[in-house]
Amino acid sequence: MSAFSPRTGIAAIALTAAATTVLAGCSSSESSGSSGGETGGRPTVVASTNVWGSVAEAVAGDRADVQAIIADPSADPHSYEASPADAAALSRASLVVYNGGGYDEFVDDVLASASDVPSVDAYSFLGDHGHDHADETSEASSDQADGDHADGDHAGHDHSGENEHVWYDPEVAAATAEAVAEQLGTIDPDNASYYTANAEAFHEDMHQVSDITDRIAQQRPGAPVAQTEPIAHYLLENADLDDRTPEDFENAIEEGNDPSPAAIAATRDLFTSRSVDVLVYNVQTEDNVTADVRRVAEQNGVPVVEVTETLPEGVTYLEWQRGAAQSLADALGVA
Repeated sequence: MSAFSPRTGIAAIALTAAATTVLAGCSSSESSGSSGGETGGRPTVVASTNVWGSVAEAVAGDRADVQAIIADPSADPHSYEASPADAAALSRASLVVYNGGGYDEFVDDVLASASDVPSVDAYSFLGDHGHDHADETSEASSDQADGDHADGDHAGHDHSGENEHVWYDPEVAAATAEAVAEQLGTIDPDNASYYTANAEAFHEDMHQVSDITDRIAQQRPGAPVAQTEPIAHYLLENADLDDRTPEDFENAIEEGNDPSPAAIAATRDLFTSRSVDVLVYNVQTEDNVTADVRRVAEQNGVPVVEVTETLPEGVTYLEWQRGAAQSLADALGVA
C-alpha cells in the first residue's frame, strides 16, 4: 500500500504519537521509544517492522536486544510518520534494519540526520544490488537475486520496476540476515561467530520456503492466479506462477484508490470465467471492492490464499513465510 486508509472488516487500532509497538517475542521488553545503542553492554537492533525484527532476532539470538517500530496491522509503513520516541530509538540504535525501497521511508528520514548509525536495507539486495560476502550462502543469495529479478516482465502482467515487498523473497531475507550478522559482528566482535552461525542457520532454514515454491514451479508451472494487490509478488514469481490481475486494479488497490469500473469488471471476470486457479488476498487491506472480489472467487470455487504485511502475533518470520508458501501449494493441489 502506498497510502493508508481504514478498511472495512479490519479492526483499526490507533497508534499514539508518543508510543510505538514492540515486536512480540523479541528478546527486549523495552518500547521503541526507549534509548537505543547498547543496553548493559548488549547491542540494540531497531527494525522498522516486526517482519525485519523477526529476521534480526533470528541472528541476534540471546546476545542482542531487538525492537520493532511497527507491528500493528492497522499501521502502513508507506505513510507512517515517526514519532519523537521512534526517531530517538532509531538514532540511538546500535543497528537499524529496515525494508527500504520506499516502503518504510520514515526510517530514511530519520537516518538522514543520524548518518553514523549502521543500517541494513533489505531492498538493496534485489537484482544488481546483490550483497558482497565471501561465503557460499551469500553468493547463492546474489545469484538468485540476479537471476530472478533482472527482468521486470512477468508472464501475463507487466511488473516493470522492482517490487518493494521484498520480505516475500527468501533469498533477500537470507541476505539481510547475513548483513545483520556482519554488522553485529563489527559492533560486538566477541560474539561475531555466534551471529554468523545464526545467519547461516537462518539461510538454511529458508530453504524450507524455497523447497515449497520449487515444487509449485515444477508441478504447476505458469498456473494462472490473481491477487488483490502485489505484496506477494516474489512468492508468485519464485513459484513460476502467472499473475493475471489487471494492472490497473492492482495499482489502484495498492495506492488506496478505487479501481475503475472496467478494472473491477475485468477482475471479477477472472473468477466467473474460471480463468485463474487461486486468489491471493491481502487481509490487511480489505475494503468493499476487495471483499466483493473475494466473494466472487469463492462463489465460483476459486481457492483464496490469505497473505499479510506484518507478522501475526506469536509467529516467526520463517513460520509465516513457510505457511504462506504451503497455503499456496495446497490451493494449487501441489503435493
